[in-house]
Amino acid sequence: MDKLRQKLKRRLEIFQAEDKNSKKVLLIGSLIATLIALSPYLFYLYESVPETQIWDTFLFTYDSKAWGDANYVMWVLTGKLVPLLYLFVWFFTCRHWWYHTILVPIVMYIFQITVMLNEDTEYMDEFQIIYLVPIMAVVVPSIYLIRAKMFNKINDANKTLEELEEEFMIKPTTFWGKVRQYF
Repeated sequence: MDKLRQKLKRRLEIFQAEDKNSKKVLLIGSLIATLIALSPYLFYLYESVPETQIWDTFLFTYDSKAWGDANYVMWVLTGKLVPLLYLFVWFFTCRHWWYHTILVPIVMYIFQITVMLNEDTEYMDEFQIIYLVPIMAVVVPSIYLIRAKMFNKINDANKTLEELEEEFMIKPTTFWGKVRQYF
């Protein structure tokens, strides 16, 4: 009888843990879906910015020195932040073996935003490939090596591509675990 109670107690604990996990997954999925659904509104936030050089709010004052128009600056900024948002969602939800390649456009957009916010630059989006070369030098060969290992194993074994993707997949358990995996 004690063994039966212990067994039932373990099953109840497992069920409760799975229930908590499914609630957490549902909450995170709902937040991501809401963020994606709101992205057109996020993009058009620039329309609330006045077409003047100095934008005064109760929180801050922004002077668009080199740009000349705060509305134009915010239009360019939202044009880079919204795709960056999509790339982050894609990166943290992608389950394919090649998801590390998404880091290249993420770094490109981050670099473009920092250059854009640095008002001393004359030419935006000109020589950014030079700054992306070190990142691409790490990401592209590592992706190629993973791909080569996968196709080696396909030739040596009777596994499907999905089984090999599962084998090579690194699965951190938490959001911060995924973030720490890269830094």
